Amino acid sequence: MVVDRVFEAAYDEMMSRAVQSSRGERRRRLTEGSFINEKLLLKSVWWPAKGNLNDLHPEYELNDYKDGQRFADFAYILPGFYRGLLLEADAYGTHLRDVSRYRYGDNLERQNHLLIDGWHILRFSRDDMLEKPKRCQQTLLTALSAWGYGYSAASASLDLYEHAILHWCGKQRESFKPIEVQTALHIGYWTAANTLRSLAEKGFLQAERSASGRSMSYHVMSKTNKLH
Repeated sequence: MVVDRVFEAAYDEMMSRAVQSSRGERRRRLTEGSFINEKLLLKSVWWPAKGNLNDLHPEYELNDYKDGQRFADFAYILPGFYRGLLLEADAYGTHLRDVSRYRYGDNLERQNHLLIDGWHILRFSRDDMLEKPKRCQQTLLTALSAWGYGYSAASASLDLYEHAILHWCGKQRESFKPIEVQTALHIGYWTAANTLRSLAEKGFLQAERSASGRSMSYHVMSKTNKLH
């Protein structure tokens, strides 16, 4: 397929650029490591949602609080940003079932310190990337919007209720009704209705209307230029 060929070309270019600019342990990881789950994250989640691999850095090296080396699967850092979004592709066996109690605690401590240091983090399981890719894409787009990684004025001007609704509805598989938003977020009818209408006008949601023109339900746009 054409889309697959375009993705493969972009992926090869990103990896080649990373290898050329790296050294030491990062270079070894990039040239000798297995990237099955990491590539799946890009192909099934990032690429369908964003349409490019711009500003992604594979095997991104980080210094932990002990001045040791840590590596994230990917870092998404926009020009001018001091910190960014870290992306992790987690297989059950290597990240949970086969991990020692020490390693498990160390992983949690690592994540805590990255959050304290100002990074945002998203982690996707291999099972979800294979079986629920659209849900993963919605989570990614919602996070990019909520954390301010969009380029548009619309994403930058979201208010508290709009952020809250996007965060909530990003967890839903199917379309949802305004009454569900009211119940989940404990807000009034007019607040929910007006906020949903605003999000639809900004391109984050799609309204599904009845024959009379009344908005009956909404769903999250799986791909929107608002976040590109």
